Amino acid sequence: MACRDCFRGWTGKVARCQGCRSERVVSHPRLFELTVAHIDCDAFYASIEKRDAPELAGLPVIVGGGKRGVVSTCCYVARTYGVRSAMPMFKALKLCPNAVVIKGRMDLYVQEGRRIRALMQELTPLVEPVSIDEAYLDLSGTDALHGAPPAISLMKLQKRIETELNLTISVGLASNKFLAKTASEADKPRGFFALSIEEAPTYLADKSVRVIGGVGAQFEKKLNGDGIRTVGDIQKIDAKTLIRRYGETGLWLHNCAFGRHDRKVDPSGERKSVSSETTFNEDISDPRTLEDVLWRLSQRTADRAKGSAVEGRVVTLKLKTHDFKSFTRRVSLNEPTQLAQAIFRAAKPMLAREAAGQRYRLLGVGISELVDARADALDLADPQSLKRAKAERAADKAREKFGDAAVMTGRGARIEHGRKKD
Repeated sequence: MACRDCFRGWTGKVARCQGCRSERVVSHPRLFELTVAHIDCDAFYASIEKRDAPELAGLPVIVGGGKRGVVSTCCYVARTYGVRSAMPMFKALKLCPNAVVIKGRMDLYVQEGRRIRALMQELTPLVEPVSIDEAYLDLSGTDALHGAPPAISLMKLQKRIETELNLTISVGLASNKFLAKTASEADKPRGFFALSIEEAPTYLADKSVRVIGGVGAQFEKKLNGDGIRTVGDIQKIDAKTLIRRYGETGLWLHNCAFGRHDRKVDPSGERKSVSSETTFNEDISDPRTLEDVLWRLSQRTADRAKGSAVEGRVVTLKLKTHDFKSFTRRVSLNEPTQLAQAIFRAAKPMLAREAAGQRYRLLGVGISELVDARADALDLADPQSLKRAKAERAADKAREKFGDAAVMTGRGARIEHGRKKD
């Protein structure tokens, strides 16, 4: 057992810490042996907004777009009304009409996410970020370095984040990534939950098949159609039958159902893509307006890629029609990029082919097949590429020093002028 407030560890089952008398204790027979953790910040965006505006304490807070947008995240008060991430805003406001809606401050969220990641990396170099507010850690072999087993180090990290950033995290501790992720969901918010592989089959048995990461809505529907609704249902089917039905996926289902998962924590698996998208207040069909939006999103995607020091080989355009039909278009580049101009120039022809009278409610653009950023390279198919790259880098420095309005392209200036007229 261990105390989450004074970090005292002991054997035996005692409901209250014998040192500081706290009731915030964690009891598990293998607590000091488990080394793989999943850390998830609690309602991250909304928690930052509540931290910075104390008058919001106790109120339902939703971070997201306008009435036609979606919920990015919401606080736990809003969740009691049934509000959830990715829910259409109009539906969220029907469920919780008194919610305080905040557009969000992505730059600040990224900044705070990086601070938390830096604290994680003080514990171990084996940190695999999943998103801005979520990561896996492998603390194997860190006992001597920190003078404590991983469980105690994680408890200290949890308290340090609360003290220094006034934010809370939930921690799942296990022997592999799948069980660590499952454990972190068990005791939110501000939770700490340990789960060993020995107890995993019993713990997982009554859970929906969706608890297995990678089982999405469509696969769940297929499994349900085959009479499989819970992990326990999977456990009752032998591996050969599962493989015969679902191929290699069947073996994966079998292993996960019993808590087995062999993917290691991989610091290089940080991000698979960088993107930006927006949902319009009103459907847009005008090609020029859509192109202007694409330029702004290309800039935003480029800024995020530059902030993460990555560049991508594939540019993806995402569109959603007025009747909620989604589709994507992709193009591979000669050279990977993180530049707004290059992203825009690759996505613009794809948009032009689709913007033929159709009405759209959402537009997005992103880059994938990421690699570490390097010096700008000449694209032999585009002799002016280096010149544009140099101009964009200079503009970035000016914007950083004097603000976003310091340097604009002709398109950017026209867009800004149109906004002011509106």
